[in-house]
Amino acid sequence: MRNLKGVLLDDAAIRNDGLPLYQHVYRRIRDAIVAGRLSAGDRLPSTRTFAADADVSRKTAEEAYAQLEAEGYLMRRQGAGSFVADVPSLAKRGPASRPSGRRSLSRRGRTIGAARTCAEATIVRPFAAGLPAVEAFPVELWQRLVARRARMLDAPALIYGDPAGYLPLREALASYLGNARGVRCDASQIVIVSSSQQALDLASRLLLDAQDEAWVEEPGYHGAKAAMAAAGASLIPVPVDDNGLDVERGIALAPNARIVYVTPTHQYPLGVTMSLERRAALLAWAQRAGAWILEDDYDSEFRYESRPLSAIQGLDTNGRVIYIGTFTKVLFPSLRLAYLVLPPDLVEPFVYARTQIDGHPSTFLQSVVADFITEGHFGAHVRRMRTLYRARRDVFLEAAEKHLGDALDFPTVHAGLRATGIFRVRRKDHEVTERAARHNLDVPPLSNYYLGRADKTGLVMGYAALSPHAIRSAMKTLALAVPSPRARGEG
Repeated sequence: MRNLKGVLLDDAAIRNDGLPLYQHVYRRIRDAIVAGRLSAGDRLPSTRTFAADADVSRKTAEEAYAQLEAEGYLMRRQGAGSFVADVPSLAKRGPASRPSGRRSLSRRGRTIGAARTCAEATIVRPFAAGLPAVEAFPVELWQRLVARRARMLDAPALIYGDPAGYLPLREALASYLGNARGVRCDASQIVIVSSSQQALDLASRLLLDAQDEAWVEEPGYHGAKAAMAAAGASLIPVPVDDNGLDVERGIALAPNARIVYVTPTHQYPLGVTMSLERRAALLAWAQRAGAWILEDDYDSEFRYESRPLSAIQGLDTNGRVIYIGTFTKVLFPSLRLAYLVLPPDLVEPFVYARTQIDGHPSTFLQSVVADFITEGHFGAHVRRMRTLYRARRDVFLEAAEKHLGDALDFPTVHAGLRATGIFRVRRKDHEVTERAARHNLDVPPLSNYYLGRADKTGLVMGYAALSPHAIRSAMKTLALAVPSPRARGEG
């Protein structure tokens, strides 16, 4: 019989880490077998003897032996005892080593793994873009709505929901989008997803084949480019100017493109608005080419100089536009709810595909959001936040002019939760970003949003999540990282 002294951890270590004691006994014996310190055929003491020697209860020893037997490490024979099973592939294994041989990802896997620029901010650092003012969210009201829904739970509410999404939420969204965004749809055309990124991924999977050409805004949103590239598309960067995406240039570059991604109401990251002329031209081209328009309307609720503009989808008479919206900015990011508005003939394939990805988001949370909208809280919240963000935008621009006015220009800050500053004298913006990071500031370089050579350099800066005091203080600090305009040798 093999002496098992040393197999167990000392008693203090065992009892202080929160795991059941039998798990420690099981793991130490298992590890000894795997490492070859106990060999096939070795006899273990009885559970009574083991318990006495190891100063544990016999029940603990029995539970550990039972798990080892269930997993095939031990054989227990009536009247003969317990023996180490023959597990040669484990018993002969040496110390852990680095994997050998070819272990490559697929081409799609490598593309997805390389797209590291889509990660969202998880902490509020000045001037992380895209974060809303979560401290201003009506948490107590939300808690009451959640509690009320929890009290209403019954057995039918606990099974799987509709993969298209909770119907009352889709109905509430159809009404809201028609009134506020000029979107023409009914509830049957809406599919609830967990994020706008998932919406982009779903659309790319279903509408793009390998080597299909896809127009993307230049500069433009990383997430859209990542989703389309992962689907195998050939990305065609189309310049953005003061009127939005240059449709004529896109036609010259790739007249037969399969899809186009646009942020027409508030272009990301430059902030411009696509003109009506360009919108009409885009729709006409999509109809001729049989192309799809992905319209990402990520923060349209927050427009400060005029009423929110209508969506391109509302102008579409040929079913070429797929409209994407999200609750991430208007409510709070961890809610993880967004939606697609689809042409009727795309609904069924999208819903079937939706079931293959993750089924559907939490029906419970969808029901709470539906209540939040239908009871009028959503509209009231949007109005409050629009006022708050406008005030913070004004503080941001005032502080930027005071501390960075000779270096950065902020030409289009009419909407949204962030602003993009353009260097008045071309600079290596990534170097400014690195210097700012040393001051705990998050200011991504504008040049990173280009596929080709950046014709502008600058900084993308969020202000919505920061108090006026934090904005002024961080802007003063950022000035330390931005070189003087007289340093002209950086471009």
